[in-house]
Amino acid sequence: MTIEQKVETLFEDYSGENAPGAAVMVVKQGQPVLIKTYGMANLEQKIPVTPHTNFRLASMTKQFTSMCIMMLVEQGKITYDTSLREVFPDFPEYGNHITLRHLLQHTSGLIDYEELVTDTLPYQITDREILQLMKEQDSTYFEPGSEYRYSNTGYAVLAISVEEVSGLTFANFLKKYIFESLGMKNTVAYQKGISTVFQRAYGYTVLPDSVLSSDQSVTSAVLGDGGIYSSIDDLFKWDQALYTEQLVSRETLALAYTPHLEIYGFGWRIDEYKGHQRIHHTGSTRGFRTIIQRFPKDQFSVIILTNRNDPDVAPLAEELTDLYLLSE
Repeated sequence: MTIEQKVETLFEDYSGENAPGAAVMVVKQGQPVLIKTYGMANLEQKIPVTPHTNFRLASMTKQFTSMCIMMLVEQGKITYDTSLREVFPDFPEYGNHITLRHLLQHTSGLIDYEELVTDTLPYQITDREILQLMKEQDSTYFEPGSEYRYSNTGYAVLAISVEEVSGLTFANFLKKYIFESLGMKNTVAYQKGISTVFQRAYGYTVLPDSVLSSDQSVTSAVLGDGGIYSSIDDLFKWDQALYTEQLVSRETLALAYTPHLEIYGFGWRIDEYKGHQRIHHTGSTRGFRTIIQRFPKDQFSVIILTNRNDPDVAPLAEELTDLYLLSE
């Protein structure tokens, strides 16, 4: 079986007019060596996935939120040790002990907003409302900096920190300093009624005997932890920019790729895969599963975007790594 045939087999569940789809890219030495799309971006209208289709990135968004903070640090407007009360003077006293670094590395101990918000909420909660929820708390899960606990709350608070420090909305800061700078023309931190997702993929849940629309939830309007939509075309530009100093210095990028506790840096997980250094992140939200895996020393990356709840796409990314990087 050829590599191409193996790839088709890997993604056969995403193929056809009745299946939510996938967009797949493998990049090697600065060039895409695989660009494939499967299935439908919009099942109801029979619109197929293309390399330009924009998927909700979910937690892949966190690498962009982190980049905003890193850019503001390089601009001299904050430091990684700036506390929450320095950014938000009306934050409760416990915010004196939580820094932006803690938020970036998931060591803040902030209460998970998902535990405070139920699916019966009649509207979609926003990042700023999550900040307000944190102002109503009086404690954290643990002493900030002492433990790792993955925190969507922390990244929602980082998004509002960007707004407070820069004077721009989080979506506009992303657009001005990252998306427009890199030519990511159709990538957007989506806000209903404010922005539009062009060539949008809609999310679905695949059941044994049916496919259900499952595009939004009460937390889908939160931007900092998961609200960006992008395509494999645009993410190729992002991936390549991370080899340069176009956005921030190499020293700052090195900080992002340095794990603290667990395996988390600034918006990235850092580990090894079969002896190769790997920097990666997944995304999972209602109707979408995504992943980017980067192997900087090999100048090799895998990007997979899908618009269905399951399955996990990390095994698919590793299969592609085996085929295109490790089989040679």
